[in-house]
Amino acid sequence: MESVQAIKQRFEIIGNDPKLNRAVEKAIQVAPTDISVLVTGESGVGKESIPKIIHALSHRKHGKYIAVNCGAIPEGTIDSELFGHEKGAFTGATATRSGYFEVADGGTIFLDEVGELPLTTQVRLLRVLENGEFIKVGSSKVQKTNVRIVAATNLNMFDAIKKDKFREDLYYRLSTVEINLPPLRERKEDIHLLFRKFAADFALKYKMPTIRLEDDAVELLQKYRWGGNIRQLRNVAEQISVLEQERNIDAGELRHYLPDIGSNLPAVISDKKKEGDFSNEREILYKVLFDMKSDLNDLKKLTMELMESGNYQKVQEEHEGLIDKIYGNGDSDEDIEDIKEENLEVLQIAQKSRDREREREKELEDKYYFAEEIEEEETLSLQDKELELIKKSLERHNGKRKNAAEELGISERTLYRKIKQYNL
Repeated sequence: MESVQAIKQRFEIIGNDPKLNRAVEKAIQVAPTDISVLVTGESGVGKESIPKIIHALSHRKHGKYIAVNCGAIPEGTIDSELFGHEKGAFTGATATRSGYFEVADGGTIFLDEVGELPLTTQVRLLRVLENGEFIKVGSSKVQKTNVRIVAATNLNMFDAIKKDKFREDLYYRLSTVEINLPPLRERKEDIHLLFRKFAADFALKYKMPTIRLEDDAVELLQKYRWGGNIRQLRNVAEQISVLEQERNIDAGELRHYLPDIGSNLPAVISDKKKEGDFSNEREILYKVLFDMKSDLNDLKKLTMELMESGNYQKVQEEHEGLIDKIYGNGDSDEDIEDIKEENLEVLQIAQKSRDREREREKELEDKYYFAEEIEEEETLSLQDKELELIKKSLERHNGKRKNAAEELGISERTLYRKIKQYNL
């Protein structure tokens, strides 16, 4: 069995952090077996190296090794990619296609970002893990495959299980052995080593002298939190190699390449502030908010009774205890009475305002009914005048409707309709 250092050198893994060494050691130990492995860790920590080690040291090393980024394949086609499909299974399926599980038979499949798999695909994957069986999309024929599955995720799988985004039974089948890779901020001694390796690589690639960091820049590099981990560090090394004319970089120059440096540097927290203190503060805050909500509900109840009854003295006597509870808070009796009096005055004003509003509404209703009566009277008087004019015009023209219509300024048809309406 190869040593940890030999494997790291073979797969270009830089660093001597104990957690990193333990992860590599576990990969070496599980490689000869066929058990499934789940690699966990933040994005950019180099999880893709572990399945390569496992495959290379296993008896499947002469078989195919296929890496699948589950998060990059659309949900509608992921089943076809993994398990294949029959001709005509869906629109665009012009020929039968073999999926990764069929192609990699006898080898290893690395499922990166396995937490992004749809639930329907998770069911199919569970069947492969349990008995090595799968069915192509659009087929009813069960096929067998003999593959070793290594999966990786940057998600908190227990949270995903609680939110019903990942099957619990599939998680335990995938994580027979779990290998965790530490984030870069927990490998402080490795950060400068990695930077030097990247700087040397880019110097060779772009045919230029190698970037070197001053002591203050190295210190800043180690204090930075590196949210993007090794991927971000490599990106920074490449930027500096290409953009900087000066090959010796100090902390001042380095700061320009570290985004949000103020929020990414570790905060200094006093040891006196223990975790229990925050817990106690939260409990006190919750209690205060709960008491405020209770007082507000009591105040609403008191206000409604005051406005409905209008008898302030009676309400004050009936709810003396409630008023003391709301306005007490350790004040003197004189202060409490002042507060009560002020609030009662406000409520009295509100009640008077509400009474005036009701009076205005009644006045408007009376005016509305009065206006309706006037309108009805005006309508009746207009009808009487119209009838009188038609009668006089017909009398003057001896009943000749045409002449009467001309005099009235209306059509003969309209006049005829009016005659019928008034029974003339």
